[in-house]
Amino acid sequence: MSNALVEGVKRYTDNQAGSEGPFMTAIEGLIIIRSDHEKHPSHLIMKPALCVVVQGAKWTTFGDRRYDYRAGQALIVNVEMPAFSRIVKASPTEPYLAIAMEFDLAIMRDVMACLDTPPAPEDELGHGVFVTEIDGPLADCMLRMVRLLDTPHAIPILAPMIKREICYWLLTGRHGNEVARVVLATSHVHKVVTAIHALRGQFTETVRIEDLAAVAQMSPSAFHRQFKALTSMTPLQYQKQLRLLEARNLMVAGIANAEAAAYQVGYESASQFSREYSRMFGAPPRRDIEALKTATP
Repeated sequence: MSNALVEGVKRYTDNQAGSEGPFMTAIEGLIIIRSDHEKHPSHLIMKPALCVVVQGAKWTTFGDRRYDYRAGQALIVNVEMPAFSRIVKASPTEPYLAIAMEFDLAIMRDVMACLDTPPAPEDELGHGVFVTEIDGPLADCMLRMVRLLDTPHAIPILAPMIKREICYWLLTGRHGNEVARVVLATSHVHKVVTAIHALRGQFTETVRIEDLAAVAQMSPSAFHRQFKALTSMTPLQYQKQLRLLEARNLMVAGIANAEAAAYQVGYESASQFSREYSRMFGAPPRRDIEALKTATP
């Protein structure tokens, strides 16, 4: 990774209130991340995005698949899904630095429509996540995006142009066919993504695979196979992680205790909720929430 990009990101974070991020920037969908220390694993919902590591290293797990990536590499997430992540290389002298840019599918589709030879999505099963090297034009785009933060008046005009350029290099790069599968409405992946959105909207309810398959216009068996290939988890595992993450957010915010949170996210048994919560987060609800509230930022 270029020294210019490292210095640019570090300078931006040095000028923010508090030395550690994430920092929401003036550019819509662009987040700067900094950590001066290695972090304990954390659970989150990742949206479709380009996550570039500028300095340090990290790993992220989706279902049963783990992805390791370091400075000069990026995690590309094509589908919104639960994740388990950890910063594994960071220090006060060499902090972990990263840039995350959420994808704008409207821009992605527009760029793809302008290509003389757009990438052809593969019909075979594929994953919704991959790691790639960030160099050449893509690295240059990220540097210009960070530098643009110094001139807020130019952001509305220039940021959309740089985002279009990033989409261009992704669609015409070595992983263009994987990105295109999510963009094209006719692809199987796009249909599964439509069902994922339906699941996200009703994750507190009992969901039948047959109903989700109907949304995706697939047979139940084909849908289950495509869903697992894309997200590395089954639809029910996906729903369970959504429920537990939402319950955790409710408790951290003080909106509900463990029992109330369990019922709000769709559990019928508080004891089952406690067991599954402990399995996912490593501690029972009350102990986990107390540890989160007392943890040093």
